[in-house]
Amino acid sequence: MLAGALIVAALLAGIGLRGDAPAPGVPLIPTPPGGESEGPPVPDPFAYDPDEEGALVDRAAAGTSHVLYARSPGGAAATAERVARWRPGVEAAARSADVEPDLLEALVFLESAGREDAMAGNVEGAVGLTQILAETGSNLLGMDVDVKSSARLTRRIARALRRGRLLELQRLRHRRRVLDERFDPVKALAGSARYLTIAREELGREDLAFVSYHMGIGNLQDVLRSYGAERPSYARVYFDSTPIRHAAVERRLAAFGDDSSNYLWKLYAARDIMRLYRRDGGELARLEQLQTAKNSSEEVLHPPETTPRFGTPAVLRAAWDEGEIRAFPSDPARTGLARHRRMGELAQRIGESPALYRGLRPEALAMALYIGAQTREYAGGQGPLVVTSTVRDEEYQRRLARRNGEATHNYSLHTTGWAFDIARDYRSKRHALAFQFVLDRLQVLNAIAWVREPAAIHVTAADDAEVLLPLLERLGDG
Repeated sequence: MLAGALIVAALLAGIGLRGDAPAPGVPLIPTPPGGESEGPPVPDPFAYDPDEEGALVDRAAAGTSHVLYARSPGGAAATAERVARWRPGVEAAARSADVEPDLLEALVFLESAGREDAMAGNVEGAVGLTQILAETGSNLLGMDVDVKSSARLTRRIARALRRGRLLELQRLRHRRRVLDERFDPVKALAGSARYLTIAREELGREDLAFVSYHMGIGNLQDVLRSYGAERPSYARVYFDSTPIRHAAVERRLAAFGDDSSNYLWKLYAARDIMRLYRRDGGELARLEQLQTAKNSSEEVLHPPETTPRFGTPAVLRAAWDEGEIRAFPSDPARTGLARHRRMGELAQRIGESPALYRGLRPEALAMALYIGAQTREYAGGQGPLVVTSTVRDEEYQRRLARRNGEATHNYSLHTTGWAFDIARDYRSKRHALAFQFVLDRLQVLNAIAWVREPAAIHVTAADDAEVLLPLLERLGDG
């Protein structure tokens, strides 16, 4: 939380220093076509800034951590315990490659969850503690990999495991480690260390070497050539590339389709989990509970025990009166967002006006405006995105949950004013891809959490969306 506060302070300070007249070259949040907007130009606090690269990387680690908590076998803490067993071997391998031990340990977390016999498919694919491909192990890393014998032994191991023949199982696994060194944890770590050494010699940087572990050296070199700079950091390549800026790089990264582009951020997230495991198990347990409560990290952004919610229509009306909720506009030309005509449609069933349920906290509204502006820009002016739902109170939420299977009976971020839904209804493939890019980039930056539902995308804004509050001036009196 302290790190997050420092990041927000840095971003806010950057906006304050730039003032109403941003310096030439400073990326701006796009204005509507024709400039029909109130207020001065707004610098984009989420654009790449070399002076803020460390903050962007910290955000990326936090923003990509949900999948590690949600999908680690047995949970993040159990996986960390398995991974920690290999620390002596990790440190030895890291010394040989001259890389950060914590980052190599994170690779073990991410690749195998600490299981030395992990397999992705068959033995010709990625196997072992560091998930080395058979061809890579044999041809690049000089490992003994007898695929045919390894496959035969793997089948026998599976039978022995089913039959509970523990002594036979131990013998077969030892034999397989000899014939296929990828299953030997010490040799797998040594092989990965050799790969990282080769990759760093080719690419010139440790961060790029780790990126290439998943993406491949040749693929990453193609990305770097498209970017055009001499040995840039991966953070620069990634965050400085959008559908309209270094567009060829963005297309290459998107084309992998296997999360290669976000691999480094996940490594950093795994490193953070391992550090918490050693230093603060209680905090790790707390985060694991919050990360797995929903299909996104929304409860990490706004924990239920500390986040005010609107229990009744009267409480929500009071929030409007205090300025804690601001009206969601119906002005697609200025915002790139359209308000669905049925927003707040259940209000009359509880004796209220639909207008009560057509608003957001100012920070969440600013985030919606940012999403609308960026999506329209990347989609070549196409739009708008249609927002179907905003704030609710718990009475409205209970009514909705009785008729909508997607609505939760438990803690809903809609009842806090931080969440909104956007219809999965797009003008074209380009419009859909532009929206997807904006969602993915903001999630990586830990600025939002989002979930794909059958008819809508459910978005929760982080509280540090306050850096976008200057966008509210664009609404004017609308």
